[in-house]
Parts: sequence; C-alpha cells; structure tokens
Amino acid sequence: MKHLFLINPAAGSRDRTAEYTAAIQAACGKRGLDYRIEVSAAPGECRRLAREAALTGETYRIYACGGDGTLNEVAAGAAGFANAAVSVLAGGSGNDFVRIFDEPKAFASLERLLDAQEATFDLIRCNDDYALNICSVGLDARIGTDVARYKRIPLLQGFRAYAASTVVNVVRGIAEHYIVEINGERIDDEQTFVCVCNGRFYGGGFNPVPEADPADGVLDVLLVKKVSRLQVPAVIGKYKNGRYRELSQLIRHIPTDHVRILCDKPTAINLDGELRTATTIDISLAKEKLRFFYPRGLSWAAKEPCKA
Repeated sequence: MKHLFLINPAAGSRDRTAEYTAAIQAACGKRGLDYRIEVSAAPGECRRLAREAALTGETYRIYACGGDGTLNEVAAGAAGFANAAVSVLAGGSGNDFVRIFDEPKAFASLERLLDAQEATFDLIRCNDDYALNICSVGLDARIGTDVARYKRIPLLQGFRAYAASTVVNVVRGIAEHYIVEINGERIDDEQTFVCVCNGRFYGGGFNPVPEADPADGVLDVLLVKKVSRLQVPAVIGKYKNGRYRELSQLIRHIPTDHVRILCDKPTAINLDGELRTATTIDISLAKEKLRFFYPRGLSWAAKEPCKA
C-alpha cells in the first residue's frame, strides 16, 4: 500500500509545510512505509494529485494535510475509486468534518492515523463538484466562504472568524428569491439560505442537524425562510446548536436525496468552505462513495435531534 500526503500551505492560520514534512518523514520512515509528499501550489492541485494517484489502480491511502477545504479537494479527487481511501491530517482553521468523531483531536496525530480503520461515506454532488460535509446556498454560503478572509487575523480563529464574517454579510443583505424543488414540492419564496448536510459540523462549531449521518444515504436539508436583521441573532443561536425544531415557523427540515434551486442571479454556494456561484444549483446524493479512514477505535455515531 502507498501513502500519499498532500500538504496545503494555505490551510489554517499559518504555513505548516515544514512541520508536516518532518512528522511524516519521521513516522513513515520508522515504519518503512512507501510514502510520498506533495505540496499544493494552487487551488485545485490537491484534487488533481489525488485523482492521478487513484487512476494508477494501485492501493493508496491519501492524507489531506490541512483543513476542510483541503479535505474537500482530496475527497473530490478520490471519489468513487475503490483503490483509494482518504483522511485528513488536521491542521486547518476549522477541521469541522472530523468533529463527527468522538475524539477529533486524534486526527492531528499521524501515528494514530497510520493505525486506522475505515468507513464508507456518502458524498454530495453539486452541479459538477462534490462536498463531503456541507453544501449551503445564500447568506450562509457567503458567510462560510468569506471566513478565509478573517482566519489569519490575530484573535479571529475558529468561530470568531465566522462571527466576523456573519456581521459583514448580514449588513450586505439577508434573503434572496429562490425556487426550491424538493421531494416533488416547488417552493417559490424568499429564503435566507438553504443548507444541505451530509456531515454535522461546519463554520467553526455550527451543528445544525445533530442527527445527520454521512453513511445513511440521506441528505438533511434545512430551508431557512426570510428573517429580519433583528431575528438573525436568535435564529443563528438556535440553528448553530441543532435546535431547528424550535423554529418550525422559519426553518424546515427535509430529508431527501435531491434538491434543485433556481436563483434570479448568480448566487454563492459553499462546498466545505470552497466558494462557487451559479443560477441553477442541482444538489444530490452522489452515486460515488468515499472510503474514509480514521484512527482506530473512534466512533462517529449520530446523536438524537434536539427536542423543542
């Protein structure tokens, strides 16, 4: 088995390339593993390198050395390949996807990742792209993808960067008109945002659907109706903590395998922190699956939903 480490120097609050390289060389050299290190020089390169490795047909474990954006690229590159398994050697500003596990800090330990077990996870397909964790459209997408602008500012890591982005984007405007087609229903209305969950955590600690399970063959969609600026703090507070059931007049939870969103103008889409724009947004449960490996002994079982 080959081990491929893809380092993203732009992930997190600082470039950790030297730190990653030293740890990889020490751990893999000690075990006599067949390994290779590549450093991304541009957006999309981790996806390309992961795809090239998978296309060889050889058995690979591919490590996304960075955060959720790096993992997104690597997962997209390896999607659907039975010979390639993916994980993350955590070093980003959020590393939200691995919060589904009961010990997310274990993903910062290469020694523990080298002693791994696997699960098969679903993927989200959004137009021509993939997401492993979260796909959102509208205000939430603008907030989520703008976080990168703040994460390297001192004292603005994690949720603080998300909070700063929230303030800026709420001032820019909240709701937009969408036509949402889901489970045979056509919803023509103004929406604050639409969030499609495969995983459970994003935005430095938001957990909108605590029962979401990346292996259950279902996408959990939250439709958030138009809210006023005065309502935003209360709505975000409950939304963040998975208490959407307490806001049934504003938030609908719809399990599905497909949702289509028609927008009046190019609209922001958040794919695991990566920004896309489109006027027609087709989101579905991807036919491709992802082999995901994680430190042995960890659990990623979903929690019961919060009751109103």
